[in-house]
Amino acid sequence: MSTTRAVPRPRRTAIKASWLFDGTGSALLPDPVVVIADGIIESVAATGVAPDDADLVDLAGATLLPGLIDPHVHLVFDASSTPVDNLAGRTDEEVVEAARLAARTALLGGITTVRDLGDRDYLTVSLRNDPELPTMLVAGPPVTTLTGHCHFLGGGVADTPAAVRTAVLEHAERGVDVIKIMSSGGTLTPGTFQELAQFTPEVLRAAVDEAHRCGLAITAHAHGTQAIRDCLAAGVDGMEHVTFWSAQGVDEPGSLADLIVRQGVVVGATVGVLPVPGSAPPPVIAQRMPKLVANMRLLRSAGARLVAGSDAGISPMKPPDALRHAFPQMREVGMDAAEAMRTVTSVAAEALGLGGSKGRVRAGMDADLLAVNGDPLADLEAIHRIEAVFSRGIRVR
Repeated sequence: MSTTRAVPRPRRTAIKASWLFDGTGSALLPDPVVVIADGIIESVAATGVAPDDADLVDLAGATLLPGLIDPHVHLVFDASSTPVDNLAGRTDEEVVEAARLAARTALLGGITTVRDLGDRDYLTVSLRNDPELPTMLVAGPPVTTLTGHCHFLGGGVADTPAAVRTAVLEHAERGVDVIKIMSSGGTLTPGTFQELAQFTPEVLRAAVDEAHRCGLAITAHAHGTQAIRDCLAAGVDGMEHVTFWSAQGVDEPGSLADLIVRQGVVVGATVGVLPVPGSAPPPVIAQRMPKLVANMRLLRSAGARLVAGSDAGISPMKPPDALRHAFPQMREVGMDAAEAMRTVTSVAAEALGLGGSKGRVRAGMDADLLAVNGDPLADLEAIHRIEAVFSRGIRVR
């Protein structure tokens, strides 16, 4: 006769706080108790009473909310004044270690999920399963022209449909989670210009077709108006920056705003600036800022799907946890505090294809949680007063 030995049920953890923002609402809920088992939220109750058979974490006075989600980071850049030069001077091993440190810093800052939209030679792929780091989606080196924006990351290809299809397929075979393509120039790459498109519309369409054939979403770095127009014609899933940049200033979105809304394209608004003494945006950006903000307000009012991507890593004002500093800018484009908080939690999760597991505090979701001291809906500074971070149910130390 055989016997079956009962497997002991693992201990559960009950997190008790004073308030809860669940990622979807517009107000805080009092006296939450969130029970976690095996890295998943088992239950959420507004009772203030923890189960007797659970290990209690009492965060009295704190507000519990979903871990923040940053859809646009660059872990291989070191948030210095010379990130490109510093990256060029590092070995692959040093790059991986620096990326690990950046990811860990983001996690300590309450950012439990990041999407890396540009590494060097696929080096961040190896970090995705590290339990001490945030959940990571990675794009590998951005697909760009041979001398185009960020070509030094290893993704440069000829401006032909065949070449770009081959590049997208290689990315898919290397196991990336999303395709990033540079449809315009950018400030980090001398010789490229934000107002100029890099790929022809035909090539962009080939990239989109190949990405979708491989089952991958594709998002485009798109500053200039022509690049934005070409990306929309190609059918991209997302666009980063979307500044309508021109050589003289900033263009009006015009009919492109309605097209962005109709096609459901995710717009990655570039927000999150750490105040650094002695640092300021370059004059070319500062003088355009009022119009950039006005255009993003227009897109939001039109109903565009906005997410908040920090572009972390590209300057001292963009540290790995720059997303925590995005709320003042999000308010400038017309969001109230609750909408801004939803944007960096549940809205971001949906945009990244993670809506079934991230961005909400409810039963069945991953136990990615942030606890802050105070009311983040009434006091923007509360987001910086971190009491605890939980990643996949484990408290980050």
